[in-house]
Amino acid sequence: MFVIITGVSRGLGNALANEYLKKGILVAGIGRNNTISHANYSFKKCDLSSWNEVENLEINFPLSTEYLLINNAGLIEPINRISDQDSDSSARIFQVNTIAPIQLIRKMSQFCPEDSKLTILNISSGAGRRALPSWANYCASKAALDMFSSAFQLEEIEKGKNTEIYSLAPGVIDTEMQSLIRASDTEKFSSKDNFLNLKKENQLLRPNDVAQKIMYNLKFNGFKDVICRL
Repeated sequence: MFVIITGVSRGLGNALANEYLKKGILVAGIGRNNTISHANYSFKKCDLSSWNEVENLEINFPLSTEYLLINNAGLIEPINRISDQDSDSSARIFQVNTIAPIQLIRKMSQFCPEDSKLTILNISSGAGRRALPSWANYCASKAALDMFSSAFQLEEIEKGKNTEIYSLAPGVIDTEMQSLIRASDTEKFSSKDNFLNLKKENQLLRPNDVAQKIMYNLKFNGFKDVICRL
């Protein structure tokens, strides 16, 4: 197996990369910053908020009988009502959360040999399935990722390809994104207290625990539906 993960500098992406490396699996990271040093790890520097950088990213991974692409990188800021934002943030949020994953999925599906299996795991969010004020772009970008995943799976079935795709809502994880949410302006985000309480009551999931559960499900159970949750 060869694993490719976006957003590996911290949080869930970092945890996933390290957990796979512990298993002796080759891992490649994609993103702006690299914090991992390991003999079985390689890194491709790419700003996922740039359509051109992702489009020009060279896909030249070692040959393998199985590839796993994990689109983990995500962007939520600014946390504010659309009518109160000074400038439009939708293009950047959709590029990172939706368009970049689609670009990478297209590239990997074209790169992957016909006799190899390709599994794609898009890290989605419950916010893509339940609207929250001040997160309009984030909610919409994750909802779009869910629907893309469902349609892409149907396309791969029509072509008879050995491809599985999942759009996973992993739960509320103790990552930097949660820190940004808790640091947001209460006047701009009416649900802030809910996230403060999650931290206060130790209800946030640990990245390594989530990573291990994801790995277990992918290896032994898979997920029942394309749009799924842990």
